[in-house]
Amino acid sequence: MRLLSLEVQNYRNIASASLTPGRELTVICGNNGQGKTNLLEAIWLLTGGKSFRGGKDAELVRRGEPFAVLEASTLRAQQEEQEPDTPNRVRMTIGMPDSARPGRYAAVNGAPPKRAAALAGSFPAVVFDPGHLSLVKGAPEGRRRFLDAALCQLYPGYLATYRRYVRALQQKNALLRHSSTTPERPYAEKTALLEVLNVELAAQGEAIQKRRRAYLEQLGPLACANYAELSHGAERMAVRYAAQFEPGGLAALLRARQNEELRAGQSLCGPHREDLELLLDGQPAKVFASQGQQRSVVLSLKMAEAAAAARITGEHPVLLLDDVLSELDEGRKQYLLTRMKEKQTFVTSCDDTAFLKTDGEVYRMNGGVLTKL
Repeated sequence: MRLLSLEVQNYRNIASASLTPGRELTVICGNNGQGKTNLLEAIWLLTGGKSFRGGKDAELVRRGEPFAVLEASTLRAQQEEQEPDTPNRVRMTIGMPDSARPGRYAAVNGAPPKRAAALAGSFPAVVFDPGHLSLVKGAPEGRRRFLDAALCQLYPGYLATYRRYVRALQQKNALLRHSSTTPERPYAEKTALLEVLNVELAAQGEAIQKRRRAYLEQLGPLACANYAELSHGAERMAVRYAAQFEPGGLAALLRARQNEELRAGQSLCGPHREDLELLLDGQPAKVFASQGQQRSVVLSLKMAEAAAAARITGEHPVLLLDDVLSELDEGRKQYLLTRMKEKQTFVTSCDDTAFLKTDGEVYRMNGGVLTKL
């Protein structure tokens, strides 16, 4: 996958910017707070996913403007071989002031606009942001989100499965909260409704866990090999899925814990309660990992995410690396620069000295103004 061009208007602090990236490396340098990450974030939105920084869509629009526009030209690997002169053209509007449902809408090759989520799978990308260090020491929710976001790009049907599960889970939790505080429904009716919801949760939850397990069978060994190279073998990394149930066992687990859930007033089991365990020399990284080790673990996972996507789809994702070289020693920097070859990579940096001898394109961002060097 390659991004051929990007035009940005009224996006965060960027009034207008035009980017023609290199085939492999593109560096966006500049001081902190100038808009480097904003540009990377704009590229990421082409995946159809939400911002990797969180927040509402309305926050993406430049202050004082009604909406923002992103226009991109992209080319998949197969197109590059067979139809290099017919790239995909994507136009995304954020805000849509004339719509009853404001948000992000995208049109591909002139087709009618759809919700941006419809882009899932069409522009594979992997992003590293300093906030992703919470993958190691943060709550399990962040690690589950890491898995689910990758799977939504790899398997467009996964997003539908995940949404069905979340919808049923929300309905179940609402019923459990209600049943724990008021006696408006007879107990038998409440349990009958729970059983109906549990059937849906078991079906979708089994599908979610199956995808996660299969994905980790590929991701895990790649991440561990990456960490061994990054750390020069100083520690051994392991990745383990902390499951609540074995395949085929969710329905029985939901039945077994139904009374406990009624007392608690919330759902207590399912893939929304599972975790991804990250270990260094057999010890939990969330407890023992230093700052440098955390960064190496996350980088190992992200590079493995890209490699796994290439294996599964035959399409290498675009790499978006925000402030990735800070706090890395020279050996780790050189390793990472080597891994950027033969794939399109965007890097932001306050210091461009590490990239002066590369063959990539170098831009400077200053106050939301992008200039090619």
